[in-house]
Amino acid sequence: MEAFPAFLKGYFLMAMPALMDPNFFQSVTCITEHTEEGAVGIIVNRVHEGLIAKLIFEELGMDTDGRADDLPIHIGGPVHANELFVLHGPPLDWGQSLIIGQELALSNSREILEAIAKGRGPGSYIIALGCAGWAPGQLEWELSQNAWLVSPCNQDIIFNTPMDQRWERAIQQMGIDPQSLTHTAGHA
Repeated sequence: MEAFPAFLKGYFLMAMPALMDPNFFQSVTCITEHTEEGAVGIIVNRVHEGLIAKLIFEELGMDTDGRADDLPIHIGGPVHANELFVLHGPPLDWGQSLIIGQELALSNSREILEAIAKGRGPGSYIIALGCAGWAPGQLEWELSQNAWLVSPCNQDIIFNTPMDQRWERAIQQMGIDPQSLTHTAGHA
């Protein structure tokens, strides 16, 4: 079994079946930052029912070309639930983007939202309201309790896999059959 690094920036967290918190049940979270001070991520497999990009653009007073109007808005997590975040591929620099890896960044500037509204944004992206957050040591404790599986982020899963298949696909990329996971945690 491959060991993961002490800090998980650029990794997926896949909720184990026993994690019953409704915010994270069968979630796939892309960790965008992880330090001794805590961790932040964006859930990539949940959307707000009926909330589309056009409504966000209208509320922000942005003109659109219509190409992104019907995109769903993701539920990025329960923290900062009124803030917009864009998890995206290249180009990566949109104001004060947080670079996650060579092909992935997190931005929340008006500049990137205006570019998306006008069809000039990054090639791949998701728009999310809110994010997931962990206090210092909290994520490490949850990992020790077998709440999460960990694997490198996969852009194909984030941007191209159907929403209802992302959890299973993220686990399958580890060589694990999601159906074989048990609801009971164990420690070796």
